[in-house]
Amino acid sequence: MSDENGRVFREAWIAGVTKHYPGEPKPGYITPWDEAPDWERQSAAAVYEQVAVFIQVTAGAATKLTREQKGRFVSLCWIGQIYKHIPEPKSAYVADWDDLPDWQKQTDMEIFERTEKSV
Repeated sequence: MSDENGRVFREAWIAGVTKHYPGEPKPGYITPWDEAPDWERQSAAAVYEQVAVFIQVTAGAATKLTREQKGRFVSLCWIGQIYKHIPEPKSAYVADWDDLPDWQKQTDMEIFERTEKSV
């Protein structure tokens, strides 16, 4: 997993949060890559790569998913990373798609789309 791919993910996350979060986002939501905790950097790179592999193994057909399906995929991959790195996460960290705030759904959709463009 590369830092470069993780940076793409993180930049897409920060752009989405900045665009969609109502009001002032929590500082941790927009922490620059170099200041993010190791587990977040590892998770960002892993999820980027999961999306990239998904696109590759479907010969690009995954790009035909709806925006919501794309966002759901990113969300599920991220939840997997949360469970990997946090033994007993808060329920909000592993919330199902239907329970996520709209800003987070929009951001996850845009992360998939940003990954599409870089693959």
